[in-house]
Amino acid sequence: MGTTSRCRPYTRSTTGAAKGCLHTHATLMHNAIAAGPWLDMRPGDAVLVVTPMFHITGLVMGLLAAVRHGCRLVLLPRWERQMAAHAIEHRRVTHWPNIPTMVIDLLAMPGIERADLSSLRYIGGGGAAMPEAVADQLHQRLGLTYVEGYGLTETAAPTHTNPRHAARRHCLGIPYVGTQARIVDPDTLESLPVGEVGEILVSGPQVFRGYWRQPQATEAAFVERDGRRWFRTGDLGRMDADGYFYMADRLKRMINASGFKVWPAEVEALLHRHPGVQEACVIAMRDDYRGESVKAVIVPRESHRGELRPEHVVAWARDHMAAYKVPRCVELADALPRSASGKVLWRVLQAEHDARPARSP
Repeated sequence: MGTTSRCRPYTRSTTGAAKGCLHTHATLMHNAIAAGPWLDMRPGDAVLVVTPMFHITGLVMGLLAAVRHGCRLVLLPRWERQMAAHAIEHRRVTHWPNIPTMVIDLLAMPGIERADLSSLRYIGGGGAAMPEAVADQLHQRLGLTYVEGYGLTETAAPTHTNPRHAARRHCLGIPYVGTQARIVDPDTLESLPVGEVGEILVSGPQVFRGYWRQPQATEAAFVERDGRRWFRTGDLGRMDADGYFYMADRLKRMINASGFKVWPAEVEALLHRHPGVQEACVIAMRDDYRGESVKAVIVPRESHRGELRPEHVVAWARDHMAAYKVPRCVELADALPRSASGKVLWRVLQAEHDARPARSP
């Protein structure tokens, strides 16, 4: 495939109507080649590929990166934690790109302490924040730091990732090889100072050319600044003084509670610290007084099923987060809805809630 040949991976469904992203050989291969030195991929290593290869992460950071660097591919057709543990142990997997929910599920599996996972040298991914308790468990068990990163279908996966030996938790990392990023006011598009939350713009060799047969969407997705073409990610974040980027949330997912801005991802990260919470998804709830309030849909850990009560979670939240962030409503669920790539479909939960009759909390 030449440098002008194109493929059209589609944007994930969690961002709204799917759109085809025009990528070339060059945009895809940039991140695949850079994965070698960044992730310490060596000939003969084994890469566990669980994220689907029709998804940009599975395609670039799984298939293409592994083939380019002479690694073995260990393929699972779908996520199944027992099969994943078996594959890591018996195929001596060294690299596992994933999403945090897979790691949460694997480490919650009964008997996981008997599995030999010592071959792993790299474990990381993006799409959601890694809960602090799970990151601690991973480090204590294997001595590994979960390496978080950030990217979109439009950017052939990573635009940011943490350096392996200087990774920070709940952090997108620093701009990837050859990539520039900045934080701007989403209305004026003017650059914001260090520490302030704004929209993340990225520019680099992995950025797509535009949306397939959607010129208006393409025009809206890019902005020209300082002689460069910048992609508007639609994500809110901030940059610290060391150049590390942190996610606030999707631009359209913010909850406005009596004028206070609540980022669901932050509340989810706090809820994951509760010993009885395996997974959490935060959505907006209509509120006649506050405008919007926080609602949490929670999957209890197996050890707490039948014991955890919504009121327990609310009481715990009051002691561990600001009052305006505390969920006014908590629902317990057996599982959260997911996309084919395993990401939590918060829009599905939001739509289900919005379809219910409005009520005051």
